[in-house]
Amino acid sequence: MTALDLNTLKPMANAVRALAMDAVEQAKSGHPGMPMGMADAATVLWARHLKFDPDHPLWPDRDRFVLSAGHGSMLIYALLHLTGYADVTLDEIRNFRQLGSKTPGHPEFGHTTGVETTTGPLGQGLSTAVGMALAERILNARFGDDLADHRTWVIASDGDLQEGISHEAISLAGHLGLKRLVVLWDDNSIQIDGDTALAETTDVLKRFESAGWATDAVDGHDMEAVDAALERAKSADRPVLIACKTVIGFGAPTKAGKASSHGAPLGGDELAAAKKAIGWEHGAFDVPDTIRADWTAATGRGAQARAEWQTRLETSSRQEEFERAFTARFTAPAATALEAWRKELAAEKPDLASRAASGKVLEQIVPAMRELVGGSADLTGSNNTRTPNQGIIQAGSYSGQYIHYGVREHGMAACANGLSLHGGVRPYIGTFLVFADYCRPAIRLAALMNQPVTYVFTHDSIGLGEDGPTHQPVEHLASLRAMPNVRVFRPADALETAECWEAALTHDTGPAVLALSRQKLPFLRTDDASENLSARGAYVLRDADDAKAVIIATGSETGLAVEAAGLLARKDIPVRIVSAPCLDLFLEEDRAYQDEVLPDGLPRIAVEAGVRQGWDAVIGRDGAFVGMSGFGASAPAEALYEHFGITPKRIAEIVAERV
Repeated sequence: MTALDLNTLKPMANAVRALAMDAVEQAKSGHPGMPMGMADAATVLWARHLKFDPDHPLWPDRDRFVLSAGHGSMLIYALLHLTGYADVTLDEIRNFRQLGSKTPGHPEFGHTTGVETTTGPLGQGLSTAVGMALAERILNARFGDDLADHRTWVIASDGDLQEGISHEAISLAGHLGLKRLVVLWDDNSIQIDGDTALAETTDVLKRFESAGWATDAVDGHDMEAVDAALERAKSADRPVLIACKTVIGFGAPTKAGKASSHGAPLGGDELAAAKKAIGWEHGAFDVPDTIRADWTAATGRGAQARAEWQTRLETSSRQEEFERAFTARFTAPAATALEAWRKELAAEKPDLASRAASGKVLEQIVPAMRELVGGSADLTGSNNTRTPNQGIIQAGSYSGQYIHYGVREHGMAACANGLSLHGGVRPYIGTFLVFADYCRPAIRLAALMNQPVTYVFTHDSIGLGEDGPTHQPVEHLASLRAMPNVRVFRPADALETAECWEAALTHDTGPAVLALSRQKLPFLRTDDASENLSARGAYVLRDADDAKAVIIATGSETGLAVEAAGLLARKDIPVRIVSAPCLDLFLEEDRAYQDEVLPDGLPRIAVEAGVRQGWDAVIGRDGAFVGMSGFGASAPAEALYEHFGITPKRIAEIVAERV
C-alpha cells in the first residue's frame, strides 16, 4: 500500500469527531466519547482498507462493517455521511436521535442504508459478525474467489467483550478458522461506571489467543501503526483481534479519558475547547469541501473493485445460480420435493414425533435448497437437524450445509442472524425449546430486522418426561408468541410438520419457530394434502353436525382433543376440533375466516401443555383452558399428562360443563 498521508487523514478523522460532537450536542443525548476515541482507527479502516461502494450499498462482495459498540452510532453515521451514502444527509446528522430520522440512537438494519446489522445490545454485533464471516467462507467454497472474496470488520467495545455471548462467538470463530474476520477493540478502559478495572481484570489478548485468534496491539491514535496492523491482519491465517489503545473523548480538555464523555453531551464550553484542541476551526456541522473531497476520493477504490466484480459476475457461467442464492428463499425444487413428501405422508399416515417428522422434511429439502444451512447446539440427534448426507462445515472446509455449534445457544442464534443478514445463506438452528431463553436476544433482533431465521426447538412440553421441570417449557410458547414479528408453529402430526416447514420457508420477513415434540404423535389428517391447511394458522380438523362447542388445540394435545371428541360423541355432545399450529398466522387472517373456523356463540376450549397467556385473543376471557399453570415435574410423559389433568377425559368433562 502507498504511504500514509497524515496531512490528509488527520483532518478526515477530525471531521468524524466534529460531526459526532455536534450531533450529540444538538440532540442533547448520545455518546460522543467512543466516536471521538475511535475516529483515527476508523478513518484508516474506511479510507484505506474497507471495500465498499456507496452507490451500490448492497453489492454482495462488499466488505461487511459492524459497529458492535452501537452506542457510538455517530461514528458510523459520520462515516456513511462523509463517504456519500444517500440515506445519511447532513440534515439526518442534524436530526440525530429524532423521530423518523435515519440516524437513530443505535444503528438499525433496514432503517439506514449502510448499516449491516442492528446493534445496541452489547456483544450481539460482534457475535453476528461471526455469522457474516462464516457466510463469506461458505459462499467462497461454493463460488470461488471471483464472486465471493471479502472481509468482515468489527469495532467492538469493552462492554462487547464483557458480555457472555462474546465468549461463545469468539470461541466459535476461532474453532472455524474464520481468517477474514478482524475485530478492532476500542481499548479505552472506560465504561459507564468508570474505569473497567472496577469489574474486569481479564487479559483480553490471551483470551483471544486461547480461542485460536491472532492478536495485535497498537496505539489507536497512531494512524500509521493502525494501518500496518490492518495490513498484517489481512494476511493472517485465523481471525484477528487488534487492540487499539484509545482515549475516550479524545481532545476534550476535562472529559477525555473519563466516563463523563461516554454517554452525555460534552456541553458547549467543553465542545468548543475540544475542537480547538484538535485544530478544528469550523462551525457546527460544517465540513470543508476539501475534506469532503478527500473522503469522496477514498470511495474510488471500492467503486473500481465493484465494477471489476460485476464484470466477473456477468461473464460467469454461474451468474444465475449466484444471484438466485441472494434472492430466492424457497426454491422451486424444494417446493416440488416437499409437495411430493406431503402427499406421501397423506397416503401412508405415519405416527411420528414431530421432531422426527421435521428431520424427514429436511431430508427432502436440504438437497434441493443449496442455500439452506443448518446446525444445532450439541443436540443434533435430539433435534433431528442433520440429514444423512449433509456435509459438515469446519475450519478450512466450508462447502457443507451443517454446523456443529457446540453448547453455545447464545452465539449460535447470533451467528444465524449474521448468516441471514449476509445473504446467500438461509439458516436454521436447533436446540430444546426451553433453551429458547438463551437464544432470545438474538431472536428479538431477527424479528426487529425481518430476518427469516428458522428455529427448530424440540422437546416442546411436559411430554419430554423424566428430565423434569428444568427442561420442560411451560411459558416459552407464550413468551415467543408475545414477541412481534415471530411466527410460532406447533404442528400436531407429521403432515402439519411438513406444512409448517413450508410456511416458515416461504415467509421472508421475519423468523419462525418450530416447536416440536419428543414423543410420538398420532397421524390425524384425513385429507389428501393437496392444500397446506396450516398456512392459515388454524383450520377445522374434525367437524360435527350441530356442534355444541369448539375445542382448539396445538401440537401433541391435538390428538388428545380428538380423543375427547370421541368421548363426548358417546354422550351425544358433538364438537368441532380446530387444529391451530400457528396462532400468529390465524390472528392475521381476516375476520370472515376466523368466524368461519370459530363460530360465535359456541363455547371455546383451548388445550395446550403450556400456560394460558396469549390464548384469550382466541378463546376470550370466558373461554376454558386446559393446560399448565405452573412448572412441570420429573416422570414419564403419560404420568405427567395425567397428573396435570391434560387428558381426553378432563377435556371432555370441561366441555360437558360448558354446553
